[in-house]
Amino acid sequence: MVRMRFPSQTKLLSLLLSFIIICNLVRCETNGSCNQKDKQILLCFKHGLTDPLGMLSSWSYKEDCCEWRGVHCDFNGRVTELILPCDAYENKTRCLSGELDLSLFELEFLNYLDLNNNDFKSIHLSLDCQNMLLVNTPHRSRNFSNIVYLDLSYNHNLVVGDLRWLLRLSSSLEHLILDSLNLHKQTQWLQILVMFPLLSELSLRSCQLESASPSLQYANFTSLETIDLSNNDFFSEMPIWLFNLSSLSYLNLGYNRFHGQIPETLGNLSSLKFLSVSSNNLTGNLPESLGKLSNLEELFLDRNPLLSGVVSERNFAKLSKLQVLLLDSPTFVFDFDFQWIPPFKLTDLVLGYADLKHLPWLYTHKSLISLVIKKSIFKNDSEEMFWSLANNCPHLSLTDNNMPWDMSNVVLNSEIVILNRNGLSGGLPRLTSNVSVFQISDNNLSGSLSSLLCQNMREQSDLKYLDVSNNSLSGELTECWGNWNSLIHVDLGRNNLTGMIPHSMGTLSNLSSLHIYNNKLHGEIPVSLKNLPKLVIVNLGRNKISGNISNWMGKDIKVLQLRSNEFSGDISLQICQLHSLLVLDLASNRLTGTIPHCLHNITAMISNNTLESDEFTIVINFKSSFLNGIDFSMSYSYRIKVPLLAKGSDLNYYKYMRVIDFSNNHLSGRIPLEVFNLTALQSLNLSQNELIGTIPEEIGNMKALESLDFSNNTLSGEIPQTMSFLSFLGVLNLSFNNFQGKIPLGTQLQSFSNLSYMGNPQLCGTPLIEQCNHNEAPDDCDTNLMENEEEESEVMQWFYMGMGVGFATSFWIVFGTLLFKRTWRHAYFNFLYDVKDCFMNSTLLAENLSVR
Repeated sequence: MVRMRFPSQTKLLSLLLSFIIICNLVRCETNGSCNQKDKQILLCFKHGLTDPLGMLSSWSYKEDCCEWRGVHCDFNGRVTELILPCDAYENKTRCLSGELDLSLFELEFLNYLDLNNNDFKSIHLSLDCQNMLLVNTPHRSRNFSNIVYLDLSYNHNLVVGDLRWLLRLSSSLEHLILDSLNLHKQTQWLQILVMFPLLSELSLRSCQLESASPSLQYANFTSLETIDLSNNDFFSEMPIWLFNLSSLSYLNLGYNRFHGQIPETLGNLSSLKFLSVSSNNLTGNLPESLGKLSNLEELFLDRNPLLSGVVSERNFAKLSKLQVLLLDSPTFVFDFDFQWIPPFKLTDLVLGYADLKHLPWLYTHKSLISLVIKKSIFKNDSEEMFWSLANNCPHLSLTDNNMPWDMSNVVLNSEIVILNRNGLSGGLPRLTSNVSVFQISDNNLSGSLSSLLCQNMREQSDLKYLDVSNNSLSGELTECWGNWNSLIHVDLGRNNLTGMIPHSMGTLSNLSSLHIYNNKLHGEIPVSLKNLPKLVIVNLGRNKISGNISNWMGKDIKVLQLRSNEFSGDISLQICQLHSLLVLDLASNRLTGTIPHCLHNITAMISNNTLESDEFTIVINFKSSFLNGIDFSMSYSYRIKVPLLAKGSDLNYYKYMRVIDFSNNHLSGRIPLEVFNLTALQSLNLSQNELIGTIPEEIGNMKALESLDFSNNTLSGEIPQTMSFLSFLGVLNLSFNNFQGKIPLGTQLQSFSNLSYMGNPQLCGTPLIEQCNHNEAPDDCDTNLMENEEEESEVMQWFYMGMGVGFATSFWIVFGTLLFKRTWRHAYFNFLYDVKDCFMNSTLLAENLSVR
């Protein structure tokens, strides 16, 4: 017989529901019972902030502070956590800024404070907050926070003049993260921080610290496990006290100027899992104690060019847990036993200045995720074995090596393949569908693109980044682009490619960046490129492309470089519709007509706002599982360089300049006034054209100008005084025009050499040898005399002018009356006849008297 359990189950369910209801009631009650003192402290903190996006809009006195954004409370309504990081990493105008008020640390139950990546400017205790606390809480009963976790990192503009405010906290602090704060004035930072004996994590990366107290023997950190002092300005031997912290598991001293040897006391750090001394000036041999760190998992010894000595298996014999190794120095001597099999399995390996014939153990690492080898020597007889190892690595980077291998028959399988500057020869290798990034620039490759682009692939390619620039590739561009729709960036520059741009490139719907500069292409640009909605950068300079600059451009282009081709006709007005355009380079073509008056419609050249998008970056995310069945994710960012002829030099920019270059064409007419409305423009080159007219005063509005070239035209008139206001101007060329008069005074214009003004015969003044006649400064008496003469001259000018006007007015009154009134006219002429008769009679009488 089966017993029925429904009553007991019903009772249990009832009890469970009752418990849930009670918990919810308690929760609701606590959520509605925010502590008033805590609320006032938070509102006082908010009062000193600038909040451009309204992150703290929910922080209202009428609302429960436990429901405010970023605030977390316990069951008693006391604030325990405040978490308000900013997620904007470049444009901090969206983040909280202003003053970080120390009243926050009077939140008695606060144990977690995260304000990282904001834009605080200072730390202080405001008088208003202090008075509020004194009124509401007598001093004898005030308690300070028991903060365990404090993160103020990446507030880049926060200059901390004194760290003693940390002493307001209790000794319970365990995690202190102050990365990228300006602590350059702190010479006693260590003496303050040792007051927190429970500290387990200390991160002071990129804080401009200069003193690490290198001679101090011991520091009172009994629980410190992680310390990051990387990327500071330490210039000393490595601090002694660091190597007496036996509890350390993470030590990062990279990117400083530490010198001297790595001490043997390194062996005291038996718990160490991570050690980095990258990019210092360390010397001498590796300490023997390094090989005793049996818990070490990651070791960074790279970029210390003076580290020397023999490196052998003895340095790594007991490092059985090692997974990451970075090892390079031109003075290392590698001397490994050819039979040695490492006790560790590396996932990441970086080698430099090595001869691979001395590293046979390299081929035992079948689980590598990342393999980077630079400035090393590769054996000719180990090609097949090496590519077998490399193709199992998702990330493969080989740069600046002595590697004269023929790549014609190589098949590459890694998801990221970087093979720049190795002396590779032969034709292009083939790629599997796994490859997402392929760079093989600056080698000696020859042959056509067909061997790469027209291969038969079993699966759809995932290639996003292709760079085969600066080789000796030849032939046409082929019509096989339809197989590579995933491409985001294509760089075929500096080769010997011929023919026309194929229509099939218009199928690359994801393409953002196209570079086919310095080749031998001809013909017109196909209209199919307008089908590329994501195209942002186009560099087709230094070819023989012809036709008009017309209807193939998409509306979102930011960089358009077509210099040194054979384009002709007028500059298309369609360019004025490219509102995002930052670089417009049409130099050295056969363009005619006038400069378009609509250039002021290019709003990106007017706005002075610095945007994150001004730096063109390709982010490639992918997840792989082909390595021994292990899943892992990678994300890589690639900055795209924009080569420009600006400031008189060939420069590579990763963050866009705002540039217009129409030089060396046949443009005529005046420079449109609208050009001088482009107030964010940084470089303007209109040289070697047939332009006429003057430079208007409005050029003074272009305060961002760094380079200006109007040379070799027929411009005339005086150089406007407003040009002296262009304080960023570093390059100026007004030579070989018809400018006249005095070069305006101002340190900016006088700072250039006479070459900036030569070829203008009627121009005078510094820095030219020809001085203006009125250029000498008179003394005080002469000055007063000149001023009086000028005043008198001005009065006389007005007198003569008035006299002339009066004479003319009187003449027309008399003459007009005689002209239109007959009786007056007859009377006037009768009067004249009478005067004449009287004059004649008087003359005759005088003659008779003289005869008598």
